[in-house]
Amino acid sequence: MTLYSLYMNWNDTKLDEGPIPLWSQIAERLRADIDSGRFKPGDTLPGETEINLQFGVSRSTSRAALDYLETEGLIKRRSGRGSIVIEPRVERPLNRISSFSEDMRSRGLVPGYRTRRIKIVPASQVVAAELEMAPGEPVVEIDRTMFADDRPLATSITYMKPSVFEKSGIPTAEELDAGSLYDRLRRDGVVIDSGDERIEGALADAATARVLEVKQPAVVLICHRTSRMPDRRPVEYVVLHYLAERYSFHVKLG
Repeated sequence: MTLYSLYMNWNDTKLDEGPIPLWSQIAERLRADIDSGRFKPGDTLPGETEINLQFGVSRSTSRAALDYLETEGLIKRRSGRGSIVIEPRVERPLNRISSFSEDMRSRGLVPGYRTRRIKIVPASQVVAAELEMAPGEPVVEIDRTMFADDRPLATSITYMKPSVFEKSGIPTAEELDAGSLYDRLRRDGVVIDSGDERIEGALADAATARVLEVKQPAVVLICHRTSRMPDRRPVEYVVLHYLAERYSFHVKLG
């Protein structure tokens, strides 16, 4: 059965002539079919011509419905391929500090890590300023890829003072791949309860696109975060590159 014939099997194809715009009604029906699993990630939605025939609407109406779904992060429109359903975005609230593992598990996803590098490096001017230390002092640099259900979602480069690891020693790549760095810190009595975060959008460079397994141009969300202990001492400075099509940030106002 084709996707078109699936769509034609809707019980009610009539649109309401009330105050809700036709494009919005079509978008909501498409969203409902995506949410229900009728259309899964990788599936192609009916095109503008098919929607026009189905509902008797203009091309601008069907285009508006699909444009809205793309804006909502539910589909990606590709020339020659149509409207492709994509994986739902992972949403993280910005009003609390949590580990990547906690974020993924709270959404029913399995977190994973791959450590590319862990070494001692001299602190740059930026890192030294964030960790309140002198430039050139040694810091631990941890470079990892972060996965959700075995799919790469983000890269992270973390900087910490060696003194943070006094109790259990600097972790190995195997230890870091096995679980959350924040969990390990908590076991050593290092508690992170606040931080400062700055987020910006950019195009992924070649190296980041390769690690995240996407083709250029690809948009990433770059997060610069300094995490602190209850006494306001900085513990961590980390730069993360999130795949924008799969990740979003949520801020609660008021």
